[in-house]
Amino acid sequence: MDAALVGRDAVVERVWRALAAGTPVLLDGPSGIGKTALWRAVLDHARRTGWRVLSAAPTEAETALPYAALADVLRPLADALPGLPAPQRAAADMVLLTGEHDGAAVDERAVGAATRTLLDTAVTDAPRLLLAVDDPQWLDPPSARALRFALRRLSRWPAVLATHRTGENPPAPVPLGLDDDPTGRHPLLRADVPPLPAPDLHRILQARLGGTLSRPLVERLARDADGNPLLAVELARAVLRLPRPPAHDEDLPVPSSLRRLLAETLRTLPGPSREAVRLAALLTVPDMRDLTAAGVPPGALDAAEDAGLVVVTPSRISFAHPRYAAAVRESIPPGARRRLHAVLARAVADPDERARQLARCAVAPDADVAADLAAAAARQRMRGAAALAADWYARAAELTPPAATADRNRRRLDAVQCRIDSGDYAAAGRAAEAAAAELAGAERGEALLLRALVAWCADDLVTAVRVAEQALAAAGGDGHLAGRIHTHLTMFHDQPEAARAHARAAIARLSDRDDHRPLLTAALLLLFFHEVRAGGEAPTGLLDRALALEAGEPSYLAGSVPAIWWKAVDDHDRARARLHLMLDRAVARGDDPLRHEALTHLGETELLAGRFAEAGTHIAAARDLGEQLGTGLVGESWLAGMLDAHRGRLARAGAAAAGLRRDDDRGDTWSRRLHRQLAGLVALASGEWATAAAAYGSLAADLDGSGIAEPLGQRFEPDWIEACVGAGDLDTAHAALDRLARRHGRLPRPWTTLGLARSRVLLAGATGADPGEALDALAQARAAVPEAVLPLDRARCLLAAGQAYRRVRRRREARAALDAAVAEFDALGASAFADRARAELGRIGARTPAPTTLTATEERVARLAARGQTNRLIADALYISPKTVEANLARVYRKLGIASRAELGAAMGRPPGQ
Repeated sequence: MDAALVGRDAVVERVWRALAAGTPVLLDGPSGIGKTALWRAVLDHARRTGWRVLSAAPTEAETALPYAALADVLRPLADALPGLPAPQRAAADMVLLTGEHDGAAVDERAVGAATRTLLDTAVTDAPRLLLAVDDPQWLDPPSARALRFALRRLSRWPAVLATHRTGENPPAPVPLGLDDDPTGRHPLLRADVPPLPAPDLHRILQARLGGTLSRPLVERLARDADGNPLLAVELARAVLRLPRPPAHDEDLPVPSSLRRLLAETLRTLPGPSREAVRLAALLTVPDMRDLTAAGVPPGALDAAEDAGLVVVTPSRISFAHPRYAAAVRESIPPGARRRLHAVLARAVADPDERARQLARCAVAPDADVAADLAAAAARQRMRGAAALAADWYARAAELTPPAATADRNRRRLDAVQCRIDSGDYAAAGRAAEAAAAELAGAERGEALLLRALVAWCADDLVTAVRVAEQALAAAGGDGHLAGRIHTHLTMFHDQPEAARAHARAAIARLSDRDDHRPLLTAALLLLFFHEVRAGGEAPTGLLDRALALEAGEPSYLAGSVPAIWWKAVDDHDRARARLHLMLDRAVARGDDPLRHEALTHLGETELLAGRFAEAGTHIAAARDLGEQLGTGLVGESWLAGMLDAHRGRLARAGAAAAGLRRDDDRGDTWSRRLHRQLAGLVALASGEWATAAAAYGSLAADLDGSGIAEPLGQRFEPDWIEACVGAGDLDTAHAALDRLARRHGRLPRPWTTLGLARSRVLLAGATGADPGEALDALAQARAAVPEAVLPLDRARCLLAAGQAYRRVRRRREARAALDAAVAEFDALGASAFADRARAELGRIGARTPAPTTLTATEERVARLAARGQTNRLIADALYISPKTVEANLARVYRKLGIASRAELGAAMGRPPGQ
């Protein structure tokens, strides 16, 4: 999609639907919001789909050129000019500059009439006609009058699309009289073009500027630009010209036009008023109490309010535009600004605001100011304002006197951790590397651990393990720090054996005292996780102990482990509840990495549960957040590809698999496994059996080589068996079945139960054996698994049953199973599998229609029965047995589509055979 259309799908669809229905549309929105991009997109779509388009996009400079815009509109209709009456033809020639003009005054009525005639003819000749005007406020007046004249008199309108700038004072009129249709046949649709949220602006900025801005900076750009793409791009370009990105509590650059406007306004203000405005601009939330305490006299802001600069209420002071305050701050000379910060530091009551003001006026290290600012940073961190806390911790470290080395280093490392929490991985990585290069001993170990955590958040597991090992070496005899690093290494390691060793080392160094408890909880959860992955019996005692230690507060390091476990055993409700709890905590704390993790796992949970719409929502949200955070997007790409493959969007799923292949080629073992599973599913859905079997075989070999016996997130053996059966490789299919049976023996779950039953049916059918016993087991497996647990797996069991019945020529049973499979797949939106089931139905052939005409005996039996005679009386009357009467009645019911004797009277009122 064109970057300018990011986030506009719903608006484009709504506009196009209205135009196709003949409703005129006005794209409403402020300048720079993206109306022109949408207008062009609709025109391009119209041309691609065969519409005839008449358009004009005038500029401000063209308003003085009579009929310039009308000429643009009518030029595609120039071939119709010879058919116009002479006055209209002369007028049209004059507009298009295609004929002789003797210099006489132009008759505007003739121009309007010619415009009407040409449009009327065009609508008749090309019913799919679009008249489109962008920026109609710049229409030259004669063009605007001619178009309005014509539209008011057309018997049938073309589709009409125009843009309309809102936020003007006074409001701009609706162009072309679109809101003044006297016939009432053309009600106007006003399609609002809303501000864009930060994720969509991030994509636009990335496309326009060719780089990635940090998530906190994008959030600020979205806020300061009020979701306006044009202003956001301008602000981002100005930021990129700065020697360093502005801190969270520093202003973004002010556009030069606004700077000049505010400078002139401030010059006209009296001195006391100008001072009051400056003090208000330097406060986070200005109010009269703080300004009064700072010595601002009553009424000092009256002149600024009269000038439209501020709005004063009893509770607070607001600037008329969000950017006005930044422009005022930028206009204050540095010396005066420090003086004003000092005034406010003595006046304000809020401790956080006082610390902020002190930090702004400090010019040398000051232990008290640094301590106040660090305390304020800690409070902001607790409130979820991680980006602001990072800046304040960093400033507190700068203001800490050289003698207080431990305090300075602690604040510096706290700043790095807060940058990680805010999702600013690039800045966190740079700061951690700088700290590691300058610090020594345990503090260097902490800095290296933070750098490793940044790598892990960005899906760079190799770097995460390498740097964390360096951190462990630097930790020395600090047992608590070593316990922390061992816990993180447990999380970073992919191979179960190494991970378990680090988990045990962490547990040995940690106790359940309050300061150790979060790390101990994480180490217990991770040890449980890797014990299962190694193929051992699930040590649920570890899980229970960890959950008890949590006391309802999910671990910040390994909180997703219980959810992963519950997903693996198909307890989707518990997994979903756990992940929503984590998501709520992450949002409340401003912890974007944790939010991203919860969204990703929620997407997989809903995918496994067959709730594809919910899965798509969570996966898209995780991808948006991952793009802003700068993660590798490996997990999100895999999940999106798996979802697309199930939905039948195989081209998109294949593209996702190709993207993961690039990570596979770079030696990333996790990406390699995800790539091979997705590639196998895409090939399976496409009927490329050998390709699918090879991908799944490679995945199995990779897992065996890594020591992972139980890949909790990957359930691929049933698909591998199906692919091998399709490819005719029954030896490998049986080997894969044995592998699945061992997995089921270690840990029976609904998905292994259904997978085994489905696979045995497929193999029985492939070997030509009687599938009766396997089909009975399949029916029992489906009955044992509730419908809501694994709806997709249950439907795939029906598909396998239909295939098996077809191979042994039990057509009726095959058709029943496949019909049921199609219905279940369609209900889920699993188009890929629904198409396969329909293809199997096609191989069976069409049903032989049952006869509907009653035989002579059937009709006599039916008429007597309809008159209320019993089977015995009917038998005696027709000289047949009562059993023959009963058999004839059963056929009658079937042919007439009824179920009982009570319905015979009405049914027999129809002609025979109906």
